[in-house]
Amino acid sequence: MDPRLLRTFVSVARCGSFSDAAHKLGATQAAVSQQIATLEADLRTPLLTRRPVTLTTAGARLLEHAGPLLRRLDAARADVERLAGPAATRLALGASPLAMTPAVATALDETRRACPDAATSVRILGRRELPAAVASGALDLGLLDGPAAPGEPLPLPDAGPLTTVAVAETPLVVALPLGHPLARRLGLRLADLADAPWLDAPEAAVPLGALRAASGTGGFRPSLTYEGTDVSALLAVAAAGHGLALLPHAAAKHAPGLAAIPLTAPRLIHRTELLHGPAVDGPARTLAAVLTGDGHRYG
Repeated sequence: MDPRLLRTFVSVARCGSFSDAAHKLGATQAAVSQQIATLEADLRTPLLTRRPVTLTTAGARLLEHAGPLLRRLDAARADVERLAGPAATRLALGASPLAMTPAVATALDETRRACPDAATSVRILGRRELPAAVASGALDLGLLDGPAAPGEPLPLPDAGPLTTVAVAETPLVVALPLGHPLARRLGLRLADLADAPWLDAPEAAVPLGALRAASGTGGFRPSLTYEGTDVSALLAVAAAGHGLALLPHAAAKHAPGLAAIPLTAPRLIHRTELLHGPAVDGPARTLAAVLTGDGHRYG
């Protein structure tokens, strides 16, 4: 199966339009149509209906396979190019919003002193985007965060060959306004808050889906949707009384107008993991050693 044809198919399927996919790919609509026809001939089955553009049963199944397949190809290319290229002089770090802490900034500063010639960049990405960016070689390292049982790793999508190493485990707290009736509690159970209004902030707080899964209950209805990655702005929204949020203690403990009440049940912590591909060289290796405190692995 030609990966170029597969990428075209994915673009058409996601755009829902041959013309929109052609514009996105920088190709003509006729070329896109021909590539889809070639792929369908190769697989001996229709993948898309026309007018309107929808997936057939076979097309829907192929789309399920296409994402992981293409990410694996990107990861393989990046890995081979890294081995064939010169010694790394860049440091491209990606982090989900809650993983970018003062400790990470300190580690970057230490790494830059050790590798003064490295071209350093930091990108804040969503939790779903980050593993694929590391696997594809767009990032040298990634810092991913999320809720987990103590000592348990974070679940990862099939983005390619990735190594994960724990960086930190910290307590989770419920952030609520100082005037809230629960603001003086010493601890809160997640299941008892299922009917409270919550902030739906999938990137800047623990996602509501994770709360439902952890508590084993429904509820956790959103009172306001926050689609940004700026955690300080989310804290201001929570302090104004628009809804509760589950956050790592370090992110909420000094926020003006907020009480940070420890989560007592279920047993969940906020975990941060370092992600990288098979090879870690140059400044990325130095930063990995600083972040994990593992000089034997990355020394």
